[in-house]
Amino acid sequence: MRIFEALKWASSFLLAHGRDENAGELLLCHVLGTNRTGMLMNLREELPAEQQEEFQKLVQQHGEGIPVQYLIGYEWFYGRRFTVNQEVLIPRPETEELIVGVLERIEKKWGKQALRVADIGTGSGAIAITLALENPNLQVATVDIAPESLEVARQNAEELGARVTFYHGDLLSPFLQSGRKLDVVVSNPPYIPHEEWLGLSEVVKEHEPVRALVGGEDGLDFYRRFMVELPQVLSHSFLVAFEVGAGQGADVKGMLEATFPDAQAEVVYDINGKDRMVFAVQ
Repeated sequence: MRIFEALKWASSFLLAHGRDENAGELLLCHVLGTNRTGMLMNLREELPAEQQEEFQKLVQQHGEGIPVQYLIGYEWFYGRRFTVNQEVLIPRPETEELIVGVLERIEKKWGKQALRVADIGTGSGAIAITLALENPNLQVATVDIAPESLEVARQNAEELGARVTFYHGDLLSPFLQSGRKLDVVVSNPPYIPHEEWLGLSEVVKEHEPVRALVGGEDGLDFYRRFMVELPQVLSHSFLVAFEVGAGQGADVKGMLEATFPDAQAEVVYDINGKDRMVFAVQ
């Protein structure tokens, strides 16, 4: 079987199973240890039997619903390769927009000052590690309730050369216990309403960790908890940045305004026109 024939087979197979036919290219690049350009330059080359077998197995697994990122073991985020497995949420492009918003607001408000930053519910570590690498003035700490997630995040920090402090705990509990104050709190918490989660694609619902997705009946449980804990850990001058589910922006903005009457809160829409980020600056 030649490479182009393998791709054609994968495309047909994935379409028949209701998957994105382009996933075959990602899986074949992984098997070949090359990028898309390298693969396309060798379309007429024979695919060795061993690689053909591995490729077909991966395509069939994706057809059964396992996300491509879990099969190949990584996802690209903010130009960097992050290891992922089924203990962590796969980083999404929308979260890159959250990071852009955080970095811009830090620059505008504080310039090059050293700041104490916490990413809450880190998962793969994508937010914390990216912030630490993009702005070396930030003293970044991160928290997750799952030791398995922290293990993945630590591995990513080590591989990418990021200085991040890791805490095992529930939301802001490590800072509440230590009395440590924070200048910036960033979080992409679980925000999918339970009913909506039931209707998600099996690729997400059956493989990505529920603890990283579902935020109670209306999806807002974690934001409510933040409103209780944030006033106890934030410095007088602060930035809070949340990723939210589509349609939740106004509710979360209202919570922040009620909790911090002197802060300027705003909802920011993502590249797809959905209310995706809420920022509060004081």
